[in-house]
Amino acid sequence: MITLKDVTLRRGAKVLLDNTSVTLNPGEKVGLVGRNGAGKSSLFGLLNGTLHEDAGDFTMPAAWRMAQVAQDMPETSQSATDFVIEGDTALLAAQQEVAAAEASDDGERMAYAYMALHDAGAHDAQARSQALILGLGFKTTELCNPVNSFSGGWRMRLQLARALMCPSDLLLLDEPTNHLDLDALVWLEAWLKRYTGTLVVISHDREFLDAITDVTVHIDNHKLTRYGGNYSTFEDTRALQLELQQNAYAKQQDKIAHLQKFIARFKAKASKAKQAQSRVKALDRMDKLAPVLASADFTFEFKEPLNLPNPMLAMEEACFGYPPPDDAPAGTPPTVIVRGVNKSVMAGERIGILGANGRGKSTLVKTIARDLAPTSGVVTEGKGLRIGYFAQQELDVLRPQDNPLEHMVRMAREGLPAGQSGREQDLRTFLGTFNFSGDMVQQPVGTMSGGEKARLVLCMLVWQRPNLLLLDEPTNHLDLATREALAMALNEFEGTVMLVSHDRALLRSVCDEFWLVARGGVEPFDGDLDDYQQYLLDEARRAREELKASLKSPKHEPAPAPVAAHRVSPEKLKSLKRDLGKLEQTILEVQARKHATEARLAGSPSVQLLAELGKELQQIEETLNAHEDSWLQLSEEIEAASRG
Repeated sequence: MITLKDVTLRRGAKVLLDNTSVTLNPGEKVGLVGRNGAGKSSLFGLLNGTLHEDAGDFTMPAAWRMAQVAQDMPETSQSATDFVIEGDTALLAAQQEVAAAEASDDGERMAYAYMALHDAGAHDAQARSQALILGLGFKTTELCNPVNSFSGGWRMRLQLARALMCPSDLLLLDEPTNHLDLDALVWLEAWLKRYTGTLVVISHDREFLDAITDVTVHIDNHKLTRYGGNYSTFEDTRALQLELQQNAYAKQQDKIAHLQKFIARFKAKASKAKQAQSRVKALDRMDKLAPVLASADFTFEFKEPLNLPNPMLAMEEACFGYPPPDDAPAGTPPTVIVRGVNKSVMAGERIGILGANGRGKSTLVKTIARDLAPTSGVVTEGKGLRIGYFAQQELDVLRPQDNPLEHMVRMAREGLPAGQSGREQDLRTFLGTFNFSGDMVQQPVGTMSGGEKARLVLCMLVWQRPNLLLLDEPTNHLDLATREALAMALNEFEGTVMLVSHDRALLRSVCDEFWLVARGGVEPFDGDLDDYQQYLLDEARRAREELKASLKSPKHEPAPAPVAAHRVSPEKLKSLKRDLGKLEQTILEVQARKHATEARLAGSPSVQLLAELGKELQQIEETLNAHEDSWLQLSEEIEAASRG
């Protein structure tokens, strides 16, 4: 188990944990919660060994294997599959030992090395890796793409897959749901429910915590408090405790006031001096409870829109996608992702946009936001439409060297909504309503946390006074308090909301209808989010079954790109099919040899025979992989020829 006993932890001069204790048992799934800056990530540093306690005792089993998501952005030309496979540290060590054993020409060492390699799961490493990658939302055509070819958010998904690939007794996850779509989030929940080790997770997604945790550890006032149950259970228990504590505090204040009144009245009188002194000592000894409600939670509101066109916008036979690249040959058609959309968006509607990753949710939103033009069809905007757009990459649009005030001044110069003031003092005051006050208004954005940047984007959005809010994953980097404030503000907003989010609590509280982007179109989704979650699980199961059907061996290579269609003679087509039949027979024979060799290895062979069988099995697998590559290519050629 993991034990902290009377632990004090500092970062520089700042005390994060002060003489606090907690125990985490093997196999528990723990949600670590607390305000930003309370010390959650620093506690992770203690668990992973990058930080050490300043006082007290911290212990965890020395034999425990630990996995966590690397926070650096990977820069490598490795394929996505190979990059994730390397997360399996046990397999990596076994591969290195095989190489060293072969170089040493030590038969006994080679025998044990091959057995260790087999035990480490070398035979299905590629399948395990690709299952993780596909589960996190990548396409089968991307499995062999270089890591460097993906954007930052997708590379962080690969880092998450790499951490899940690592065999572990302790898994540390710090905000794992950032950068995930709802479909990938549902898959991750299912994976973590099956995880048998000890899990400690930091997250601001309450439904995610409710789904996977059975223990909650709260960091507050430099102390760790353990609660049995998930986040909702913790929240209920904590609310009751706060109510009792507040009542106790109020009673204590009454008693203190009474004592102080007695002291002030009688301290100067000799006859009462002794009693007064005893009251002074009682007052000094009294254990003062900290005020529970120190300050109000962060709140904000969207101003009433100046007008509400109805409909806000209408789409007729609209197709959405991307234009051909600038260097494409003349006449290259655009890439169309969503086709034939006939939809109207009315004033006051609350629309949640659902859909599996890559189906076109963000493309739809970008087109409505005017970042992309429709590839065909018509999108008609209502007169006076004023769009407030929070894009997934909005934080990247902020200028790192500029401070919040400079961002607001620049936006004011670009166009003032009616009723808004562009005076510097008014802009400072407005920033203050979003907790940007004092020196923070002059702090370069590049030095701010992700949560502070997201709060600045929300501030700029509210100031624009929109009547249509387009929000694409707005809760990434937001803590629970700010997410609650956003949900409240959206519910009170009198305009129209279109929302893409993996935060189910936000979707449930804000949206009263859903659009599903799927199969190249947009259609109403009649169910609720629980129905949609089941839909995603069914889709993922169907995708896994299709993958298993198409991948016949331990070496799970994606099918090569389709061969361009061309006409071939019937004789040639028959010849190709005969070659395919012969190749399938050869593969069956090699697989039989493989099974026979594995059976011999499972017996009790001598050390010398172990080494020989290990080498033989490796050669068989290489042969099998080569034959199956040929089978895939030949199958594609036959399919292309049949189409031609």
